[in-house]
Amino acid sequence: MLSIMTNGYWYVSGYKQNDSDITASFSGYLFKFDANNTVTGTKAGASVTGQWAVNIANRTIASNFPGATEPVSLLNATWTIKDSYTDSVSAWSIDTVKHATNILQLKKQ
Repeated sequence: MLSIMTNGYWYVSGYKQNDSDITASFSGYLFKFDANNTVTGTKAGASVTGQWAVNIANRTIASNFPGATEPVSLLNATWTIKDSYTDSVSAWSIDTVKHATNILQLKKQ
């Protein structure tokens, strides 16, 4: 799993918050996951850095971008992996602040 995540760049191919599709707000962002648990999101030359951690036993990935604004701050969660392939990941999380179920799809560029 680690080598799959850290090899290449990823983009948000789908993001739903309850029934609202907000995928377009992530347009132009590319994310690079590094083996040192750093993740960098870049759009139009501007970058935001955060941390990520995988728990294979629980099938979760946690991500945190301290100080980030939306849409990147919407990635701050522990995501339960539904499906994962070498070029895509589908996961969900519960946002207790916004009382929303979030569904995230990442695709390798």
